[in-house]
Amino acid sequence: MVEGPLTDDGWPSQLERGVAGLAIEGEQNSGDLAVFAPYRHGGLVAVIDGLGHGDEAAAASATAAEVIKAHANDAARPLLERCHQALRKSRGVVMTVAWFDLREKAVWWVGVGNVEARFVRGASVYGERHDSALVLGGVVGYNLPAIRPARTELMRGDAVAFATDGIDPNYAGTLTPHLPAQRLAERIFQQHHKGTDDALAVVVRYVGE
Repeated sequence: MVEGPLTDDGWPSQLERGVAGLAIEGEQNSGDLAVFAPYRHGGLVAVIDGLGHGDEAAAASATAAEVIKAHANDAARPLLERCHQALRKSRGVVMTVAWFDLREKAVWWVGVGNVEARFVRGASVYGERHDSALVLGGVVGYNLPAIRPARTELMRGDAVAFATDGIDPNYAGTLTPHLPAQRLAERIFQQHHKGTDDALAVVVRYVGE
């Protein structure tokens, strides 16, 4: 059970969320998907990119999302292994996952594939360099690497900004501290959407108690 105030869907209210994305032109369903799953110590965020685009990519991402929601309290390695097994007959996905531990005031995060994530300190200034998640080579469903989440201290105002490969990776140079999560996600998408693939920008910001 997550301690502290919760939103209607069980998500910790200390974690502000923002999402902006779009399927590639000509497709109705996006293979890029954000998952927000409360777990015993806080909130788990997964940004998933099904390989390619269209219905098969969307189906692969949805399968991973179902596993994550059902097993959010698992440790990182068994959770990603569950996803890997469930996706063996699919296109596979890449994803980056972050656990916002509100008890320890820390973020644990790891990526498989090319979903980018940047840690934006609330105390930083515009243009400052931001830490990134440990992203390992591989595809969930095909070749899963050894999972080794990294730990980063979490302070009020800090945020993690995720982007799939439909977003130009240079988005990191224009991240603005202090912006509400939804505004920052929209800014990332609007300024860095490439238009050549499904695209998704996700921001989770720790706003405190």
